[in-house]
Amino acid sequence: MELLEQIKSANISIAEGSTSWSSPSNIAMIKYWGKYSGQLPANPSMSFTLDHCKTETRVDFRKGNGNGVSLEFLFEGKANAAFEQRILKYLNSISTVLPMLEKLHLSISSSNSFPHSSGIASSASSMSALALNLVSIFNELAEEKLEQNEFLQFASFLARLASGSACRSIYGGFTVWGESDYFYGSSDLYAVPINSEYISPIFNDLCDDVLIIEKGAKKVSSSAGHELMHDHPFAANRFDLAKSRMGEIREMMSLGDIEGFGKLIEKEALMLHGMMMTSDPYYILMKPNTLSVIEKIWEFRREKNIPVFFTLDAGANVHVIYPSEHTKVVSEYIRENLLVYCENASYLCDRMGTGPKNLNA
Repeated sequence: MELLEQIKSANISIAEGSTSWSSPSNIAMIKYWGKYSGQLPANPSMSFTLDHCKTETRVDFRKGNGNGVSLEFLFEGKANAAFEQRILKYLNSISTVLPMLEKLHLSISSSNSFPHSSGIASSASSMSALALNLVSIFNELAEEKLEQNEFLQFASFLARLASGSACRSIYGGFTVWGESDYFYGSSDLYAVPINSEYISPIFNDLCDDVLIIEKGAKKVSSSAGHELMHDHPFAANRFDLAKSRMGEIREMMSLGDIEGFGKLIEKEALMLHGMMMTSDPYYILMKPNTLSVIEKIWEFRREKNIPVFFTLDAGANVHVIYPSEHTKVVSEYIRENLLVYCENASYLCDRMGTGPKNLNA
């Protein structure tokens, strides 16, 4: 990646200032599950970026004390030692790529628009927001500024090193991360947006209603789940299938095949959980109410002939995916038939978004 050499050798003038970004989460259609060292994916993945579920992060920067990376971190206005240590570890790990970090003190303040335990990937939104702030700081201090496409590519690269799925949140709409024969310019190092010209209009405004089956932290983290793919008996087949499904979903999206698309994302969701249930040690993150909701979605689809589908992240909560033109009837069905399966009748309504926003612009 030639851009990295340009950034490492950039002339930096240390000053003080502040940056602020809002960045959304995303929901994967083709799942990322399994990785190699250096945060490189074992298979390509595809997601669409959300709109309302986002993290706002402000970074105030000034000259540091000369003893390496230093920071203060506030989450929702309060000190959070665990998050601060995670971010400090991350900043130290990327200081070879971004040497200016060792000369700065950062005061980071972050907040989410959604509950931390809601089943929305908060690491994707929070780490992409942080990465965008870091690249903004670089552009403010560097003699030679990054162009827009370089800025976003480098932000995606940095976000990946913090959280794999975070690299997909740098762009709006549909995004691909991981080298794929079916998507020009795709890379294991950063995500790339899919040109909407190649996508049927029916996919341009998808909704994602998140049914919160269970609140709270997962019993097995996604990081641990990725690790268990190393010796998984079905890993090779899973990775090959994900690669071929990238071609299948590309064709479906080009042709406007919403039925084929929906059934494919459901198979991907179930396979993700199948990998968990057949790992060693094995575990189950779905709950009885997860399965009840899936059955009800299938029943609704059969009876109403409406293209409404589900996907799952690595947890119990259900993402209900459908074109926005069906919002009224689907929302009514959720309220009347599915909230009974949710903890405290909790759910979030979101849709496809346009990507991060520079709050200082």
